[in-house]
Amino acid sequence: MKAIIYLVSVILLVSICSCGNQNEQMKASVDSLRIKLDNAYKPGFGEFMSGIQVHHAKLWFAGQNENWDLAQFEVSEIKETLENIQKYQKERKESQMVIMLNPVLDSVETSIKNKNLLVFRDKFTSLTNTCNTCHRLVNYGFNEVKIPDTPPFSNQKFKSENK
Repeated sequence: MKAIIYLVSVILLVSICSCGNQNEQMKASVDSLRIKLDNAYKPGFGEFMSGIQVHHAKLWFAGQNENWDLAQFEVSEIKETLENIQKYQKERKESQMVIMLNPVLDSVETSIKNKNLLVFRDKFTSLTNTCNTCHRLVNYGFNEVKIPDTPPFSNQKFKSENK
């Protein structure tokens, strides 16, 4: 009986010692991961906005050329970027304001689904105006966007061959 108690005691003592060592290893791993996370790349607000500016321009030329598939893609890219702003830049007040774009983006998207060029132009103008309203509300009114007059890229076709 003493041998069993001794054996159980030794097993408990060994497991307690290894748990302490595992806890230290776990803490070291967590600390290492925390440092990596703190130093991980996080896009800046301006980078997100520059991306939206490109998609805004491409959306216009896709719609003007009635390339509805490309136009839908560009609207989706803008929406995804707005979600990423709210996810990665949530500490900025501007991030809370970008939701004002959702209703107008939905109306642009509806015009695309209906393949209605006249409505698309009107809703795109509303989108552009809403962007500028948001910029003014967050004290970035100096950053005024407009309906583009030249394509942002010379290496992309905006006219669809599948019209």
